[in-house]
Amino acid sequence: MASMKLNTKNLVTDLPAGLVVFLVALPLCLGISLASGAPFFSGLISGIVGGVVVGSLSGSKLSVSGPAAGLAALVLAAITNIGSFDLFLCAVLIAGILQLLMGLARLGGIANYFPSSVIKGMLTSIGVLIIAKQIPHALGYNVAEKGSLGELLSLGDGERFSILQHMNAGVIIICALSIVIMLVWDKPFIKKRIKFIPGALVAVLFSIAINELFKAAQSPLAVTDKFLVQIKAASSPGEFFSFFTFPDFNGFLNSKVIVTGVMIAIIATLETLLSIEAVDNLDPEKNVTNTNRELMAQGIGNAVSGLIGGLPITSVIVRSSANVNAGAKSKISAVFHGLLLLVCVVAIPTLLNLIPLASLAAILLLTGYKLCKISVFTQMAKNGKYQFLPFFITVGVILGIDLLGLYPPLKGEGLLVGVIAGLVVAAIAILHGNLKNSYFFHKETYHDGDIIKIRLAEEVSFLNKAAIRETLDHLPENSTVVIDANNTDYIDFDILELIKEFRDIKAPLKHINCILEGFHEKYQIENRLNVQSVH
Repeated sequence: MASMKLNTKNLVTDLPAGLVVFLVALPLCLGISLASGAPFFSGLISGIVGGVVVGSLSGSKLSVSGPAAGLAALVLAAITNIGSFDLFLCAVLIAGILQLLMGLARLGGIANYFPSSVIKGMLTSIGVLIIAKQIPHALGYNVAEKGSLGELLSLGDGERFSILQHMNAGVIIICALSIVIMLVWDKPFIKKRIKFIPGALVAVLFSIAINELFKAAQSPLAVTDKFLVQIKAASSPGEFFSFFTFPDFNGFLNSKVIVTGVMIAIIATLETLLSIEAVDNLDPEKNVTNTNRELMAQGIGNAVSGLIGGLPITSVIVRSSANVNAGAKSKISAVFHGLLLLVCVVAIPTLLNLIPLASLAAILLLTGYKLCKISVFTQMAKNGKYQFLPFFITVGVILGIDLLGLYPPLKGEGLLVGVIAGLVVAAIAILHGNLKNSYFFHKETYHDGDIIKIRLAEEVSFLNKAAIRETLDHLPENSTVVIDANNTDYIDFDILELIKEFRDIKAPLKHINCILEGFHEKYQIENRLNVQSVH
């Protein structure tokens, strides 16, 4: 893998860009840890690895990797199902190994074989799941007790909607103000003037300030420690390294861990390849990233992250677009942002521990909303049933399993099952469309003496056999049918046999003139009129 080009020009543009990306990444690393039900330290580890390791090895000049919101729902369910975080880390390691192997096998184009309707369905479902899982944090319900929207809204012990019994006014105020700040900060009149300070960071700093004011005034609205970020502070290098969690390698013998590793590899790969494509489109120099090399870099990054206690890593469009907009020219900016995250973890954990979880929940609520906006549903509906049906089935299955718990044995595996269901529906839609489009059938009327034209498509496979047979079998007696293959490049052997059978046996029985046109010599079926049926 090529090394980074270090020159003064790159440093002048890339160090400020790396600082901007760091400011974007810090709250996201913490927020995604929260959404994943994982230690905050693990989110920061994956941000560091994504910047330093993946940034160094990636072939993309502008892509930035780190923990992804798109994997948060899967990680949360997986940690719960597997039973321990160290076993889950083994799944991250497995995912990394699989991605490395995919890169070596030159499978960088695999995303092209997943219909966009299914991918959008998966991302939309992830958005809904993120929102659902953050509502307790936004309202002040202690996530350590339950934290699942479905559980909070369930009836039990005589309590209806138990979440209403535990709302915290201070948490709600901080979350609401954080959302308002980010929405206002995203308006053009501010965004154009203050380009390089992300709204998420402003919201986090504001939430710290207002909570400190509440504390100073001894207000009942002050948020207590259990609603704040909690990262261990080290007094020595040895103590710092003791904070790392290492995988339980018994996970290689655990079927749940292996399945989770495969799921992470698939989803992380799709997210990365989609992000890389988007970043290449944003790149002013229009560089084209080698996707096979990118998969290898991501695989190594995930393997390292799993080995030292981090979350799964992908290329992330939010960080990457911030990198592009900040004027980055090379990979130095991604690496620098990772180094800044490392310095932050080592030097200022006490400051990080002042961040209210409510402000991180606000960031995630908006992130989830961007993934599942109503406009996504309306646009898919406009694209027609062959796009909307796989999308709707993917969303319905994922949310039915992971949010509503309609089939408890699959709880936590909704993403995988939903994607498979979407792919099956998409495949059926393709086959159905292929069956319908194998030929063009033209007739003026449908009675004795018709002249009927059947124009075959460019490619006609055995999948079209049933449709063509049904059409030929229902042609009226005493008609003339012209089967036109002038524009056809490929006709399956089964179809040729079907046409021969019709011309030589079935057509004469119904007194049908069968005319073949445009059939190439290689088909070994001559172009001629069925003279047996001429009256």
